[in-house]
Amino acid sequence: MATRLRKSRRQRGSRYCGWGQIGQHRQSGSRGGVGQAGKHKHFWIRTVIEEPDHFGHGQNTSYNKNIVKKWLNLRDIESIYEQNKENLKEKNILDLSSLGYDKLLGSGNLKTKLSIKIQSVSKNALTKIQASGGNVIKNGE
Repeated sequence: MATRLRKSRRQRGSRYCGWGQIGQHRQSGSRGGVGQAGKHKHFWIRTVIEEPDHFGHGQNTSYNKNIVKKWLNLRDIESIYEQNKENLKEKNILDLSSLGYDKLLGSGNLKTKLSIKIQSVSKNALTKIQASGGNVIKNGE
């Protein structure tokens, strides 16, 4: 059909272009919602065809992730040791787990010889502690 004979060309001068009352065919209700609306309802067929993996979860995600809530860098160890020196049960053994820390990271350097109790430690921190003459005692071992 020639473009000049199409309905949309004939209705260009009219106010409503075949949609009746003003305001029809304008808001999001006329297209079934905005964004991801209706994927479980009225756009289900479109979801199944175009995005079959939209719902659910991937197989590679772990339900038992080890989430580190609180960590500490090596540069802060000596100040924490000085603050808690009088509360330590054994000399030169710093229990970071009892202080609420989950992991020790290797940023900074350690000058004093310390034994540190913690749940997990990075490789970089472990090598720096051993280089200073100290050692790491992991909780649960």
